[in-house]
Amino acid sequence: MAKKSDNQPVAASAPAAPNAAADAALDGSSKKRSHQPGHPPRIGRKLRLERAALRERISKEGAQPLRKAIASLKSVMKAMQSARRTGKRTGFNQTVEVHMNLGIDTTQADQMIRGSVGLPHGVGKSVRVLVFCQGENMVSAKKAGADFTGAEDLIKKIQDEGFTDFDVALATQDMMAKVIRLGKILGPRGLMPTPKAGTVIPTGSDVGSAVKEFKAGKVEYRADKGGNVHAGVGKMDFDDEKLAENITTFVEQIRGAKPTGVKGNYIQSITLAGTMTPGITVSM
Repeated sequence: MAKKSDNQPVAASAPAAPNAAADAALDGSSKKRSHQPGHPPRIGRKLRLERAALRERISKEGAQPLRKAIASLKSVMKAMQSARRTGKRTGFNQTVEVHMNLGIDTTQADQMIRGSVGLPHGVGKSVRVLVFCQGENMVSAKKAGADFTGAEDLIKKIQDEGFTDFDVALATQDMMAKVIRLGKILGPRGLMPTPKAGTVIPTGSDVGSAVKEFKAGKVEYRADKGGNVHAGVGKMDFDDEKLAENITTFVEQIRGAKPTGVKGNYIQSITLAGTMTPGITVSM
């Protein structure tokens, strides 16, 4: 067998690295952001600069009194609507949201913040209410405007068909032993009736009144793992005074729910924002 010379050049044992772009074209896995489902198209340079200017202006103003913050929020929304290419995206009636950062330890069971509050001027949208009840309570719920009522039949529909086309689920106390089976379906969606959220109607209470409260704009709230509470408190086309009353009602509800075990500053910050606007820090 011939011996290979030390001076003889050795051919490369591995082929050159393939062209990634060509491979992507062959297998159809394009990396273009605009072609990926669920991803918006790239924002143009002019719009990015306009948004950056808005954020800088808001940052310089710092925390604002409530009514000034509401006026600023509407001003920002109008500025975004007039920006290039944003008319269609922000032309709808945006929801006004309150975001509160609380100084609570969510790992402690006695410091979890959860409940519901009725807003004086509602939330500006139609709320679909489902009620687990039976007998006379079913009649009262329907008269009060409940969208769906039932007992075993409604539970079966949710279990078998995955029916969740509603915004709030209420249940009378006598139905909870059966409704508890729906925890794995309704729990992750935030729809499971619970006494802490005011969605379990005690025995002897007026079912019709509970339905009317939620239809009129009673909102649920719950602190997340970071100690933040979020809620929609109206629409951008609400009068400033109505928005101010709704926001004040919500903030005072959270302030009144302060756990006894909380030390130091309870409300760390309050931020007001629209569905598609930067947040504005509020002092109140």
